[in-house]
Amino acid sequence: MKDLIDLFLGFFWPNLLGYGGGPASIPLNYREIVTHYGWATDHQFSNILALSNTLPGPIATKFAAFVGYDVSGVVGAIVALAATVVPSAIALIVLLRLMARYRYSSVVKGMTLLVQPVIAVMMIVLTWQMGETSIDSLGVWQAVIIAAVAFWAMQIRKIHPALVILCAFVYGGLVVPHI
Repeated sequence: MKDLIDLFLGFFWPNLLGYGGGPASIPLNYREIVTHYGWATDHQFSNILALSNTLPGPIATKFAAFVGYDVSGVVGAIVALAATVVPSAIALIVLLRLMARYRYSSVVKGMTLLVQPVIAVMMIVLTWQMGETSIDSLGVWQAVIIAAVAFWAMQIRKIHPALVILCAFVYGGLVVPHI
């Protein structure tokens, strides 16, 4: 029972407070999944994140389903999904009504503008942590080359991130074990 309560709380807060959707909730999920509860390691979290990005749909629900199932089976997946979807849906409805009512308020405009740098910093911190894990696992040069190729593919060639992640999976499965 404690596992189910922990799953609910572990997914409730990041998804309720993850203003901005998936990118904002990823660092919060990392804190709960890896740092606070220890349901996954850095490496496992990176794999969950990569796989979640390749599948269609919101990333938060895929995180919840995977981790919930891993911790407590089907019931755990349902609890984690409920903690992810229901509070966010309620908060969305309430906040959208308030923002629509006060959309011309300087307070509302200030709140929405000033939260963006906080989300950017959270993403930078998560990127740094995942970069360290990659360098530890692959070595500096291979991690830098893979990052550069991924950047080129997504930013210059405009290849969909899911395809880039799929290519990284193939490379990691076919090439990395032989290095």
